[in-house]
Amino acid sequence: MTWKRSYSFMKLFSIKKLISPTVSIQGKIFVAFSLVTLIGIVAVTSIVYLYMRETVKNNAITSVTESIRQADESLNLRLEEVSRLNTVVATNKTVLDTLLSKTEEPSYEWFQEQKRIEEFLSALIAYKSYISRVAVIGLNQKVFFVGSPWLDKNVLFSPMMDALLQNGSGHAYFHQTGFNNSIVTGRELRYNRNLIGMVMFDLNDDFIKKIFDVKPTSDSMLYVVDRKNEFIYQPQNSAIDKETIIQMNQKLAGTDGSVERIIDQQSYLVVTRKSEYTGWSTVAIVPMKSLLTETTHIRNVLATVAIIVFVIIVIGTLQVSSRITRNIRRLRSMMMHVIEGNLTLPTVEIHTKDEIGQLYHVFKSMVEELKRLLEGIVTTEKEKREAELAVLQAQIRPHFLYNTLNTVKYLAKINGVPNIVEVSESLIELMRGVLGNTNEFLTLQEELQYVRSYVTIEKYKYVEPLQLNIDVDNEELLQHSVLKLMLQPLVENAILHGLSASGYEGVVLIRIYEENKELRIEVRDNGKGMSQEQIEALFERNKVQTNTRFSGMGVQNVHERIVRLFGEPYGVFVYSEPDTHTTVQIRFPLLPVKNHLPQEG
Repeated sequence: MTWKRSYSFMKLFSIKKLISPTVSIQGKIFVAFSLVTLIGIVAVTSIVYLYMRETVKNNAITSVTESIRQADESLNLRLEEVSRLNTVVATNKTVLDTLLSKTEEPSYEWFQEQKRIEEFLSALIAYKSYISRVAVIGLNQKVFFVGSPWLDKNVLFSPMMDALLQNGSGHAYFHQTGFNNSIVTGRELRYNRNLIGMVMFDLNDDFIKKIFDVKPTSDSMLYVVDRKNEFIYQPQNSAIDKETIIQMNQKLAGTDGSVERIIDQQSYLVVTRKSEYTGWSTVAIVPMKSLLTETTHIRNVLATVAIIVFVIIVIGTLQVSSRITRNIRRLRSMMMHVIEGNLTLPTVEIHTKDEIGQLYHVFKSMVEELKRLLEGIVTTEKEKREAELAVLQAQIRPHFLYNTLNTVKYLAKINGVPNIVEVSESLIELMRGVLGNTNEFLTLQEELQYVRSYVTIEKYKYVEPLQLNIDVDNEELLQHSVLKLMLQPLVENAILHGLSASGYEGVVLIRIYEENKELRIEVRDNGKGMSQEQIEALFERNKVQTNTRFSGMGVQNVHERIVRLFGEPYGVFVYSEPDTHTTVQIRFPLLPVKNHLPQEG
C-alpha cells in the first residue's frame, strides 16, 4: 500500500513538473492554450447569455406593450361605442320631452313616460353585456334607469354626479367603488343650451378585469391609474403597495416606454402606456426573475457545456503539447547523455523537418565533430608522450659529452689532424645548440649556424665534395624567429636521399626570402630527385625514425610542428623532378626576434 502511494505521488509530481510553466515548454504551451481557451469560452458564454437576456427582455417589452395596447384599444372601442350611445340618448326627443314635462310621480302620465324611456333604454343596451346600467337623470329629480344596481334621486347629491357634471361637456368618467365596482361614463343633457340633466352608462367590473387580465408571467402585475391617481384596475394580490405604483407613474410622467427598476430589493421590468382617449395610464410590472427563468436555465446549460468543452480542450491541449514537445524532450535527453561524457547518441532519432529536427541534425553533427576532435587529441597526446619518451631515452649529460669532444679535439691538435679538429668543433657547436638551448624558438641566423655545423660534419662522409650555399634576399630576415631544428631535417634529407647516390659533386642551396608577408625558406639539391610515392613517404609517420639520423625528426615532423602552431597555409611543401632536383619549401609567418610562443599541444 505504501509503495502504491509513493508511485502515485511520484506520478503526480512528474505530471505537475511537466505542465509547470516555470519548468518546461510544454507547461508554457499548456497554460497559454488553457488561458486563451478559458478566456474565449467565458467571453463567448457571457456574450451569448447577455444577448439572450437582452433578447428575452426586449421580447417581453414588445409582448407586454402589445398586450397593453390591445387592452387599451379594446377599452377605447367600448368607450367610443358608449359615447355614441350617449349621443343617441342626448338627442332623443322622447328623453328630452320626458325630462321637460310637468308630470309628477305617481301619475298615469308619469308611468307612461317611465315606460317609454325604459323601453328605449332597454333596446339601446340590448346584447351589450359589458353595460350593467344606463340611467337618465334630470335636474328636476326625475330618475329613469335600466339595469342594476338600484338608482334614485339621491344620486343628484352624490360625489359621482358632481364629478360627471364638472366634465360632462366632454367625456366624463368616474370609477365607482363599493358594493359594485364599475366605471361610469356620462354626458350632459341640454335643451336650448340649458342643462336639464345627465345620461350615465355603467361598465361592469368583470368587463374591466377581462380586458386588463394581461399576464406575461404568472406573478406579473398590471395597474390602470386615472388622472386623479385613482386605480381603475389593480390585481387582487398586489405585491407592491399603491403608493409606490403612484410614485413610479408620476416619475415616468405617464409616457409610453419601459424601464428596469429595483423595488423592495428586487428587479422589475416596468412598461407604461398612456391612453390618448381616456388619459389613463397603464402600468405593467413584470419580475425580472420570472421573466428570465428560462434564460437562467439556458445560462446554466451554457455554463455546463462550457465546463465540459474546457475540460475536453484542456485534455486535448495536454496531449497536443506533449506531442509538440516530445522531440524537445528527446533532444534534451540526448544533450544530458552527452553532458555525462557519453558521445554515442541513442538509437532513437528525430525525423521531423521542423526547427527541432534541424536542431537535432546540427547537434548530431556537433557531437560527431567533438568525438572526432577528442579522438585527435587522444592520438596527439599519445604521440607527444612517445616523443617525450624518445627524448628521455636519447638524453645524455651535455657536460660529459662536451668534455669528451674537447678531449678529442685536443688530442687531434697534438697529433696534427686538422680534419678531426674541424669535425670536433662543428659537433661541439651543434650539440651545444641542440642539448644546451632549451628554447623552442631561435633566430634564423642561429638555425643556419647549426645547419653549417651539420654540413661540415657530413661532408667528410662522402668521396665527392659537398657544397652548401645560402642566399638571403634581405639580411633583416635573419633576425626573425623560427622553430629550432626546422632546417636541419630538410638539409639532412637532401644529403641522405638526394646527394649520397648521385656520384657527382652535390650542391645544397638554401634560399631565404619574403613573399605575401610570409617567411619563405627553400632547400634545393641537385640530386637524383624523388618520385611522387617517395614524396608521400616523407610525410608518413611510421617512417620518421628511418628517414633521419641526427635529430630524430623528419620532414613530416617539421610540417606538423608548424601547422600545429600556426595552422594552414603554413608548413612544408616538396617539389621534385626525378634525376633533376628536389626543392623543399617552408612557409613560415614573420615573427619578431624574441617571440615566445606557446609550446605544442
